Order: sequence, then structure tokens, then C-alpha cells
Amino acid sequence: MSTPPIIVKRVKKVVGGHHGGSWKIAYADFLAGMMTFFLLLWLVTLMEPKTKAQVAAYFKKFNIFSKAGVSMLMEFYRTGKMEAPKVQTLSQELPEVKGVGDRFRRIVETRLKSLREHVLIEVTETPTKERVVKIEIVDLAEKPLFKPGSAELEPEAKEILKVIAEELRGENVLVSIEGHTDAVPSRRGKAGNWELSTARAISAMLEFEKNGFPAENITEVVGYADTKPLFPDNPYDPRNRRITLTVRYPQPKPTQALEGKPNLSPSPER
Repeated sequence: MSTPPIIVKRVKKVVGGHHGGSWKIAYADFLAGMMTFFLLLWLVTLMEPKTKAQVAAYFKKFNIFSKAGVSMLMEFYRTGKMEAPKVQTLSQELPEVKGVGDRFRRIVETRLKSLREHVLIEVTETPTKERVVKIEIVDLAEKPLFKPGSAELEPEAKEILKVIAEELRGENVLVSIEGHTDAVPSRRGKAGNWELSTARAISAMLEFEKNGFPAENITEVVGYADTKPLFPDNPYDPRNRRITLTVRYPQPKPTQALEGKPNLSPSPER
């Protein structure tokens, strides 16, 4: 009886072959990473400027070795007690106002919190020790304060002027009001921007007086068109469209400073 032949089949295995899947996995990982990156960019655009600044400051100062943590279990083995970590809550009280600039910033953070992006504050002092506060009420690209090509105030602009007027109306201050435009020519050309900036300054003045600020304390109402941009490097920046309030705190005259003081001169002998 003959033995049947033994046939050994050897199959050469080629990993992947012509239609292997390794590159597909790598490509899918790349697409997932890109999607995550663009999702992160989209979330960053939704953040408020204050939040962005806080996140940036955190990563600038972040150091994993600056503090060492202790787990609750390790604390239990060491002391025999287990306490929940204390949660530090932020104080709701605002810091003490140290000067006129801090006072206006506090007003913006409390009464104009939702509109604070529109308000810029700068405090200076003249050689005669007169304090000057410059309040810039600026347009934003997506949040204009005036109707396009018009001197009519939007509700947000009225609210800002109302709050500032209410804070200043009982004080001994002098206010000048300026209107400014960007370099985009109006339908009437260059002359149109002069007229528009002046009309907007007048609208701001009327709104100030409407909210109780005395007219005799307004020293100047003027329009400058696009001749004094807030951002000279980009005259077309929408933030160049603005109302500028210059608040002056005049120094009391010597006679005013002496009023109310007791007479310390010696009385004549009798």
C-alpha cells in the first residue's frame, strides 16, 4: 500500500498589502487632532477679554513643581484624621477706592459690567496739579454705539452716558465732550465725517443734560472727524469711532480753601 504524498502549502503573508489600513488610522488621528484644534479656537473666540487675560496669566506663571499636594489618604495615615480640603472663596467685596481713576474703574465693573468693553479710562495730572480723567466710549465692530451714518444713540450708549452723568452731576467738575469717527469716508465725503462727529458729540451732550448733569459745567462740545484716532496705526479701526469725555477736577482757589476755617489770628488786647 503506497503512502499518499504530503503537500505543504506555504502562504507568504504581506502585512497591509496594497490596501493596508495603517495609513488610514494615522490619517484619522490627524483629522481628530485638527478638529480638536479648531474647536479650541472657536471656544477661545467666545471668551470675554477678561477671561482670556486670566487664562494667559495662568499659563505664564504655571509651574508643576511650585507646590506639592498631599492626598487625604496620606494625611489620614499620618495624623489619623481626614479633613476635606478648604475651598477658598473669592470675596464679593470690591477693593477700596484709592483714587479717582480707581473710582471710575469700579463704576465700570459694577454698574456697566456688561458694557465694560466699550469704556477706556485714562487718568493724568496737569503741571498745576489738576486731575484729568479721560473716558473713551468706543464703538466695537459687532456692537456699535450709534446707528450707521447717524448721530442717534443706541441704548447701550445711552446707558453708559446715563451712569457717568449720574456719578458726576453732584460734583465740582468740568466736562468737555468730543466726537470722533474712523477714516472710512461717509456718503458726503470728508466733510460728512466732520458733521457726523460734531452731531454725535451734541447727542452725547444732550443725553448728559437729560440725566441731570448741569449744562454750565460742560465747557466744550466739538467734533474732530478722523483727525485724532485712538489707534493711529489703523485709522479704519471701528474703535476710533468714539465719544471722549474729559473730566477735570479744578483745584480750589486759595480763598475757597480758606473758607470755613476758624480765624486763628490773635485777638487784640483789651
